[in-house]
Amino acid sequence: MEETSHTDIEQSSEIDSKKNATRLIILGILVALIAIAAAVLGYHYFYTKPLLEENEELKELAELEKQEMESQYRDFDVQYEMLQSQLSNDSLIAQIENERRHTQQLLEELERTKATDAAEIKRLKAEIASLREVLKSYIVQVDSLNRLNQSLSEENTQIKAQVAEQSTQISTLSTERNQLKDKVNIAAQLDATGFWVIPKNKKSKDTQKVKDVKKLAFGFTIVKNVTAQNGQRIIYARILKPDNSVMGQKGTFAYENTQLEYTEKKYIDYTGEEEKVTMYSDVTEFLEAGTYKLFVFCDKQMIGQTSFTLK
Repeated sequence: MEETSHTDIEQSSEIDSKKNATRLIILGILVALIAIAAAVLGYHYFYTKPLLEENEELKELAELEKQEMESQYRDFDVQYEMLQSQLSNDSLIAQIENERRHTQQLLEELERTKATDAAEIKRLKAEIASLREVLKSYIVQVDSLNRLNQSLSEENTQIKAQVAEQSTQISTLSTERNQLKDKVNIAAQLDATGFWVIPKNKKSKDTQKVKDVKKLAFGFTIVKNVTAQNGQRIIYARILKPDNSVMGQKGTFAYENTQLEYTEKKYIDYTGEEEKVTMYSDVTEFLEAGTYKLFVFCDKQMIGQTSFTLK
């Protein structure tokens, strides 16, 4: 009887040991699952979330640029209407009407275009520069006609009785012209074109291997714009890496109603003539292979952009 009791005790002890081992295994699995869940949540918070926020910022930037372009096209239409109201020359009125319809057609195309359609937005932005030049030529023609009419009125001694009335009309035209000049501030916006980017190694020699890049040399041409105000300008360059983070952040600048980080800035003295601009940026951080984007800003406006690839 005593032998049987001793055997039962040993069996019971063995069962308890197995239960304890099972509990330890289950506890270990739970701890491992919790660690994995914590790692996944940490990855989402520290990597995925910043990328999503940066993508949203780019979408907002693209939408702001599209809205600005739409405003410019509408201003062109208003300015053409004002020019037509100052003319009695049917041929010139018809020419301006054709340009006005062309502007309205481009505006309709822009309104149908998504802000993220980079190729179409770039094309329509290029059209703005062309429209601006055409508008300036008509402004010059209308202004010349107004001055000629004024001169003929003053020189014609036989119609002195009409001089006072025409002077009033001329004064009115001058006021309207001043209002028109306020609206054509859009024509004074700078445009950058002819972009180039050259990666350099530590010996300042050209390279296309991303691991060897120690400096980026880049530049562009600011096109001639006789309506733009002369004087000192600050050019801001913003370079986005393939992961959409800003390369070599040096500070921030104002754009629309926000502050954007920039990679480099440069002061220039703008004279209204075509001007070539060259900038450099030292690489002090890890660069990955892929497509990089370069945006250039001046006077709180984006005046040009391009992209380049490092292998």
